[in-house]
Amino acid sequence: MAASDTPLWEQRFRAPRHTLPAWAKSSPERCVFVSDRSGNAQVYCWDRTAGTLRQVTDRASGAQHCAIEASGEAVWWFADTDGDERGQWMRQPFGGGPDEPAVRDLEPYWPAGLALGLRGHNLLGHTTEHGTDVSLVLPGGTARRLYRHEEPAYAVDLSRDLALAVIAHSERGDLWEPGIRVLTTDGVAVADLDGEAVGFSPVPGDNRLLVLQPHEDRWEPALYDPRTGERVRLDLGLPGEVSVEWAQDAASLLVVHDHQARSEAFSYDLAARELTRLKIPDGTIEHARTRPGGDVWFSWSDSAHPPVFLALDSDPRFPAASRAPQTALAADVWVDGAGGRVHALLSLPRTGTKPHPAVFLLHGGPDEHDQDAFDPEAAAWTDEGFAVVRVNYRGSTGYGRAWTEALRRRVGHTELEDITAVRQWAVDQGIIDPARLVLAGWSWGGYLTLLGLGTRPDDWTVGLAGAPVADCAAAHHQAMDDIKALDRSLFGGTPEEVPEVYRDASPVTYADAVRAPVFISAGVNDARCPIDQARAYAEQLRARGLPVEFHAMDAGHSVTAVEERVTVFRRQLEFTRTHLDAVGRLS
Repeated sequence: MAASDTPLWEQRFRAPRHTLPAWAKSSPERCVFVSDRSGNAQVYCWDRTAGTLRQVTDRASGAQHCAIEASGEAVWWFADTDGDERGQWMRQPFGGGPDEPAVRDLEPYWPAGLALGLRGHNLLGHTTEHGTDVSLVLPGGTARRLYRHEEPAYAVDLSRDLALAVIAHSERGDLWEPGIRVLTTDGVAVADLDGEAVGFSPVPGDNRLLVLQPHEDRWEPALYDPRTGERVRLDLGLPGEVSVEWAQDAASLLVVHDHQARSEAFSYDLAARELTRLKIPDGTIEHARTRPGGDVWFSWSDSAHPPVFLALDSDPRFPAASRAPQTALAADVWVDGAGGRVHALLSLPRTGTKPHPAVFLLHGGPDEHDQDAFDPEAAAWTDEGFAVVRVNYRGSTGYGRAWTEALRRRVGHTELEDITAVRQWAVDQGIIDPARLVLAGWSWGGYLTLLGLGTRPDDWTVGLAGAPVADCAAAHHQAMDDIKALDRSLFGGTPEEVPEVYRDASPVTYADAVRAPVFISAGVNDARCPIDQARAYAEQLRARGLPVEFHAMDAGHSVTAVEERVTVFRRQLEFTRTHLDAVGRLS
């Protein structure tokens, strides 16, 4: 099919996507990133000096995680089994050559953080059914354990002098209340802090640690000196969420502020205690990274314009690739809900008259948020004549800590209260047709889709659930250990300890009330939302005579192959049109 004959939505799905390149600490012109430019997510290394690009991996199941050694001599990439997220880090010379295990004598594990330090010393987190180890990996690939605990932990960073390591941990049993531990590289605990660790100063001899700590309804950065115990809180006063990163001279911080579905970036001068906004367009900064000399690389998009890789003070010379066609900007909507004002993004089709058929596209996480960022799926639905509504329900980030943590009041049902409020507002305004409404989402959004179809069966005409949890208890028992820990944090215990809480939150509890046709897609190797419980739910609906289509993907939780993403959306679109047409609702 010629490009001109390919639907716009498919062109957007097929346009290459890539992560922001990471660079080697001691050789910053050598970079590594992940891209699906080959048709599947693979690791690439990029030599900016030579202007060369080389594909590192060529795996049928793709590759999603990579890093580059401080020297720039080798690339690390994570090799799992068909997308199941369990495997080992591999090492390949930057210029090409055979792959070898980066760390010797470890059984397959789930990755739990990686920091590649100077002089071939690296910090590795690795999780199995027995808990999480954080190890110092020495030159040659031998590992020396620094930390072990049955609750999840995460390797964060090594100091430049290789004297200290910092990890994140959940020893208190709650992933929503993380802790920080500073250790010597002999495994001796130096300090314990609350919050989230960012990393040590990049300047040799300066072992200050940058952290984020809770303050009122937000997170604020602080500097901690492990030698003296001094902690200096930096009150930025920015609502919503902030991420921070050291500038490479440690004289300032790069601050990315996410609030109400949009981003802005600042430089924070540590001596003057002053924020200066950087000249980045309105929209969403998907990732940003500081460079030697003061430059900042960032990936940016808004709901109309596909992602671009830019630099503030230089030309990054990133290898060119075709870009997705533009679409229309989304509009902001604020609606009164049971827990406060709910923010949503509304995208309308270019053609057709109100009220429109509509897709409520629910984000995953749960602690993520829909942004004014380019989304090929949202654009695809508007191309096809649907309005798209994306709701930042309670549990979403970008609206303060209380908003994020409120979902634990009653998992699943809390989020649906906010979605229902926005649905009712859009119906009352005459924007959307209540007889032609699709509830859709992936991962946590897929879970909310199934829960909404059962608890509010009169509200939805069709359901499209990707990688969902349908039975919270059954999924818990089959999931990877980090997900089990998240469940314990959200629900207050295991299925055996709080069975009624799991039952109340499970879509399968309400399956007999579902009336809408349902399309479910799930990965056969998904370690987060295992396929068996989703398939059993589909069979339960099918036994009641409901139209159900179940699409098993040869993938894990994330779909890395472009062709599979196109196939899933095409089938969802056909399913939706078939079942809206069947009742005369898509005219």
